[in-house]
Formats: sequence, C-alpha cells, structure tokens
Amino acid sequence: MELGCAMAGSAAAPPGPGPPAAAGAGLADSEEYESLPSGVALGTHMVAGAVAGIMEHTIMYPVDSVKTRMQSLQPDPKAQYRGVYEALKRMVQTEGFWRPLRGIDVTVLGAGPAHALYFACYEKMKKSLSDVFQPGGNSHLANGIAGSVATLLHDAVMNPAEVVKQRLQMFNSPYTSVLGCVRTVHRTEGLGAFYRSYTTQLTMNVPFQAIHFITYELMQEHLNPHRQYQPQSHIVAGAVAGAVAAAATTPLDVCKTLLNTQENTALSSLKIRGHLSGMANAFSTVYQLGGLPGFFKGVQARVIYQMPSTAIAWSVYEFFKYVLTKRALEKRS
Repeated sequence: MELGCAMAGSAAAPPGPGPPAAAGAGLADSEEYESLPSGVALGTHMVAGAVAGIMEHTIMYPVDSVKTRMQSLQPDPKAQYRGVYEALKRMVQTEGFWRPLRGIDVTVLGAGPAHALYFACYEKMKKSLSDVFQPGGNSHLANGIAGSVATLLHDAVMNPAEVVKQRLQMFNSPYTSVLGCVRTVHRTEGLGAFYRSYTTQLTMNVPFQAIHFITYELMQEHLNPHRQYQPQSHIVAGAVAGAVAAAATTPLDVCKTLLNTQENTALSSLKIRGHLSGMANAFSTVYQLGGLPGFFKGVQARVIYQMPSTAIAWSVYEFFKYVLTKRALEKRS
C-alpha cells in the first residue's frame, strides 16, 4: 500500500465485528458485506486483495520511480530533481516515454500474490483478535496486530520484487530487463541479495501498516459508522491513512532503498567494500552522507505516491469485496 499494499509501500480491509450495518446496498439485513458469508470469505479477500494490490502499485508506479531516485544519497548531477513533476518530465524527455515504467512487470508479478495473502491474513486475524480483545466491537489493537502479522507474509513475497524493481528504477541502471537483473544479482551477489533488506522492510512496514490500519479504522468510525459500502469514505480514509503512515516511516524507507540498490557512488565515498547489509549499517551510512535531513529524502514523492495508492487500493478492495459477496448471497438465496 507501498500498500500500500501499499498496497505496495502498499491497502487494508474493513472491520469484521462492529456496529450493525444498516440494511441496504442490495444485501440482506442479516448479511452485511463487512462480515462476509462464511463460505466465500477467504476467496473473496484474496481476489479482492490481489486486484487492489496490482492497481495500487501500477497506477502510481511512475511516482514510485521518482521516489526511488529522490532517495539517492549521492545522485548523479543529471538526476537531481527539485520536485516530482520536474523529475517525471526530465525522465521522459531524456530517457524516453516508457522509462518511468521500467520494472512495473515484476511489481505486478509480486503484488498480486503478496496482497492476496496480506488481505486474507488481515481479515481472518482481525476478526479472531477482535473477538478476544473486544467481543462484539471493533478493537484498534486487533487491527494493528493483524496488519503487522499480515505484513510478514506480504513482505516475504514482495521483497525480491522490490529489489529488482528499485534497481531497474535507478538512474543509469545497468539493468534493462527483469530477467537480466535477476540473473545478474543472483550470479554476483547470491540469493541472499533478494532478502538483504527484508528485516529493514519489516521494521518499516510493521509500524507503517499498524499506523495505516488504525488511522483508516478511526476515519471510518467518523465517516462511515454503520460500515456500509460507501466509496467516498473508503477513498478519503485510505488517502489520509496512507499519507500519515508514509510520512512517519520515510526514514526507514530511505534505508531500505539504500540496501536494495547498493548505491555505488554513496558506498564508494565512504570506502565501503563489498555489499552493505543490516539496518544498523544502513542507518549509519545514511546519517554519515546526509545527516538527519538524509532520512527524509523523497518524503514528498513518498506521500504523493502513497495517498492515491492507498485510496485506490481501499476503494478497489471494498468494491470487489462488495460485488463478490453480493453475488455469493444471491446464489445462496
């Protein structure tokens, strides 16, 4: 959810137990789309999550490419940008119309299954934990824990795709294709290179998703207290949740980008030999090269990317869940 997933850098899901929904939107009084009929819940969550994740990552992908470049600690003079629009414009003018989309194919391959597992795990755990922490109610603690655990599964699938994607996005990248990048990285750095940033990604995504889910649920309580299908409330709540979570976790995202890209110029300037690994080393390197401001490189692009991404992911996820559940209920009746 970057969802956002974020989608992704992700997305999320609505609460199971909660205040009884008002009848309407074509669903029976006793079966609201939030709770889902028992026989189709897992498949519904996985299909809706996969579609939402793919759309989240692809629609805003050019901005994600800009974010990766703006997080460079020692960028090439030709890749120093003042803003997102200027960066996109220069990328298209100097590197070709399709350059901002390089790596989108591997993102699609990773986002589909990653988000399917993510949403299914979140919904299942949220309902079970809410029954424990706050029977008959909506527990924010349950939402946060469920989102964090779901992230473990999501990142295990998405991390290799992130490594390949970000290496393709960098300025003057030596890689021109997904397969070529995978082969080269595997041959020169080993299989572990695809998970070098996994712990850092988890360290970033666990608080990101906890903040994201809790903010989304809080917004929904005010905008959509009856938990009906209301696209406008899902869009607004998703955008706000994505922006807050993205800004708060930008320092960790900068470290993740450094570990994924192994930026040669930056590492050479500090006379670091071999490959940089570990979150502590990444933090130290970022601080040495950029000081405290270095941890917030690309924050503007990250927030601009995450707001619409999470809004898209939530609205698409809720729409597909509503449609699939409605269809299942019609078949049962």
